[in-house]
Amino acid sequence: MTLLDRRKVLGAAGLGLLGFGLAACAAPSAGSGAGSSQASSGGASASSGGASGLAEIPDETAGPYPGDGSNGPDVLEQSGIVRSDLRSSFGESSGTAEGVPMTLELTILDLANGGGAFKDVAVYVWHCDRDGNYSMYSDAVADQNYLRGVQIADQDGVVRFTSIFPACYSGRWPHIHFEVYPARDSITDHTKAIATSQVALPKNACDAVYATSGYESSVRTLAQVSLDSDNVFGDDSGATQLGATSGSVADGYTVKLTVPVDTRTEPSGGAAPAGGGGGQGGGPGNPPPSN
Repeated sequence: MTLLDRRKVLGAAGLGLLGFGLAACAAPSAGSGAGSSQASSGGASASSGGASGLAEIPDETAGPYPGDGSNGPDVLEQSGIVRSDLRSSFGESSGTAEGVPMTLELTILDLANGGGAFKDVAVYVWHCDRDGNYSMYSDAVADQNYLRGVQIADQDGVVRFTSIFPACYSGRWPHIHFEVYPARDSITDHTKAIATSQVALPKNACDAVYATSGYESSVRTLAQVSLDSDNVFGDDSGATQLGATSGSVADGYTVKLTVPVDTRTEPSGGAAPAGGGGGQGGGPGNPPPSN
């Protein structure tokens, strides 16, 4: 079975149990403000996930700009990468990414142990800035390392990051990349990742954010894509990867997703797309490859 076929099966099964009721992906509270979205159950689906009844998060490409050493520069070897606030660069870089504030909360579950909290795993998160550029790769921000960072899951399997809402660049639905590693000391070797996937951002929140200053180019690019047509989420419309989002432009957004991980299966994601070398990022007139 190909990865695409596998994701279709998982996505179809996931649609049947999206109301499973995981606390980490509860619906946003009433009156959360303009642009708040309907919640999506982050990962609750039927499969051979053991006693938990959950399917593992779909494996995805890490894209051409992972910064994990698999395709060019390696930010995971740098002192300071373990941090919760991703908005500013660290080390010898000093830039700060501007944009609507966003808190990302991922809850990692251990399917090999009944679907309980997967504490102490290391989660690496990265995404583009409001111009569609990826730090360390895109020409405009090649000297920056912002919007990249690692957190260690707490006893509830939760990691939280403070960041900014990413842009929508040509060819892709708005998204956030992440990798899960067994422990902090394994992050310097990208081959040790036990899961590689992406979070899809809900359209209501995207529409509200992209109507603000600085995100003008994303209005046009968002109108040209959909979850159904996206080359990553399109096979199941991001059924188990669509973040549960609450908040507003004024107060910032919170994006939550539950991430079931099964260490009994062989990871099949993470590879950069064919021909997807580094060096060029997103932004007007300089779109990245569609991953």
